[in-house]
Amino acid sequence: MSEPIIDAHHHIWRQADQPWLNGPTVPRIFGTYDSVKRDYPAEEFLADLKGTGVVKSVYVQTNWAKGREIDEVAWVQSEADRTRWPHAIVSYVDMQSENAPEIMKAQARFPLMRGVRQQLHWHEKELYRFAPKPDMMNTAIFRQNLARLADHGWLFELQVFSSQMADGAALARAFPNIQFVLLHAGMLEDLSPQGRAQWREGMKRLAGEPNVATKFSGLGTFIRKNDPQHIADMVGETVELFGADRCLWGSNFPIEKIWTDYRSIVDAIRAAVAKFDAKARAAILHDTAARLYRL
Repeated sequence: MSEPIIDAHHHIWRQADQPWLNGPTVPRIFGTYDSVKRDYPAEEFLADLKGTGVVKSVYVQTNWAKGREIDEVAWVQSEADRTRWPHAIVSYVDMQSENAPEIMKAQARFPLMRGVRQQLHWHEKELYRFAPKPDMMNTAIFRQNLARLADHGWLFELQVFSSQMADGAALARAFPNIQFVLLHAGMLEDLSPQGRAQWREGMKRLAGEPNVATKFSGLGTFIRKNDPQHIADMVGETVELFGADRCLWGSNFPIEKIWTDYRSIVDAIRAAVAKFDAKARAAILHDTAARLYRL
């Protein structure tokens, strides 16, 4: 029997709540997305994963309108109460805001809260840029608010490009009591030898911090397809640096639905970890996520 899987990175949404899904399609990091400019409810997510061996999941924030950070968590918690999925929530908090501690305190009322993501990735290419500047994580107010995660026992989902990884490693070193989860295995976007070398060096820095784990999610983002060999290469190099017990998997659905189906990416991650022993496979597919998100 195949090992059970935890999907540690997925979304559900109502289009009405997502400003970026309304109005004309604008260029985004993952390309054309008209096919997902609609509701993606828990029922569709459950239909997508049926028969794949996925037993639990983690919802990650989807950029609701500014000021609705608490509403987002409340809605996802209500969906979990209704459908029993997802099993953990990663919210959004603006770490540059004076009222971030109050937002966290309000979100903490919801039992599935496990962490926060604020997308920090910045790139020289404007299309790949999300944060307004590359070094937001170095501001005093960001670090002041980040420290408050420890009050709630929450982790921080770190989304950066390789050019920001030195700063990311320094951030993790400065907050050894906070767990960091590097998203999308470091967002390798430049597949040239030079680009891969820069990514590998940055990943080595991050792997040197024991409170950093990494997530095999969004691996089709820059190639716009599900490529089992690409996934196997990413998994192999990353596990070599981090060890299996600091690696986990996420579908990034429904974004990946733009170019593939759920079963195909599950098949790809299963193939990528097949070369490891049973303990390592279980860590990547299930146990690391269960530990980090207290599932």
